[in-house]
Amino acid sequence: MKSNTNHVIIMAGGIGSRFWPMSTPERPKQFIDVLGCGRTLIQLTADRFKGVCPPEHIWVVTSKGFASLVREQLPEIPKENILLEPCMRNTAPCIAYVAWKIAMRYPKANLVVTPADHVVMDTAEFRRVITSALSFTKDSSAILTLGMKPSRPETGYGYIEADIQSASPKNKEVYRVSAFREKPTPVLAAEYIAQPNYYWNAGIFVWNVQTVIRAMRLHQPEIAEIMEDASLSFYSLIEQMVIDELFPKCKSISVDYAIMEQAKEMYVFPADFGWSDLGTWGSLHERTEKDAFNNAAIGPNIHLIESTNCMVHTPENKKVVIQGLDGYIIAEKDNTLLICKLTEEQRIKEFSQMAAR
Repeated sequence: MKSNTNHVIIMAGGIGSRFWPMSTPERPKQFIDVLGCGRTLIQLTADRFKGVCPPEHIWVVTSKGFASLVREQLPEIPKENILLEPCMRNTAPCIAYVAWKIAMRYPKANLVVTPADHVVMDTAEFRRVITSALSFTKDSSAILTLGMKPSRPETGYGYIEADIQSASPKNKEVYRVSAFREKPTPVLAAEYIAQPNYYWNAGIFVWNVQTVIRAMRLHQPEIAEIMEDASLSFYSLIEQMVIDELFPKCKSISVDYAIMEQAKEMYVFPADFGWSDLGTWGSLHERTEKDAFNNAAIGPNIHLIESTNCMVHTPENKKVVIQGLDGYIIAEKDNTLLICKLTEEQRIKEFSQMAAR
């Protein structure tokens, strides 16, 4: 792009417990080749922004324990752009930390904030939407969130209600947010998708760095004060030591609660580029190519016989034959094997705790 003010913030601190045993606390799903395509989820995330900003404008916020994984998988990103949280404090402190740091050197930065573990099928359309969104926020105090056009009455996502009666004069694809809706019941989800102005909340935000800082100061003054103190050490040898001391003092709160639901200039950009948050085995099954019997298999030596609606993920060195199963997850990693009904996948965290005993 002509502009060099664009920056991308990748949030990569999650532990992906619902993808056990493939995802583990030591190597969670964002650092795994979940799709079997030769690239991990965090690598695919960085790949999507090629042409949007240069590698030196990509920032990763992650746990201290994942520093070496980030450096290994994204070697093109400068080391000082990898910010290490000493503890988990949800997305608002995470975004505040990186925003204050970016603002010190790039006071006119225009930001995209994205999770590291989402999947996008149509990357060309994704780049078009992101480029248009960045143009919208570059010289304004607007906060823009991407709203995914829903394809089913999903109860695992929050929803955005948009005022689609009048588009923004600045961008006809952008609308004001009427309300954010919590994860709904099945009945409510069905009501939402029957209406044309409800979208899935993808957790991808676009805003300029000064807007972030003003919003934090207004709505989360305690977090802002901590970041003001911490920023005195940024780009110095004592930055990590200061962050280790001050970051845990931030309250644990999502950016949705901290800012989005209180902000007045809140907009949504409805989009459709084959998005999934890839939060569960079921969502991976949905996004993976399937055979004639609705089985999705990731691994080179998997043979399914008289089986339907299954999700199989096994290592390359394993030969697997599955017969007579309907609607199951079969996944192996590091000598741990999971065989679980897809309809029971919400219990996977419970199963992983049992295996750890």
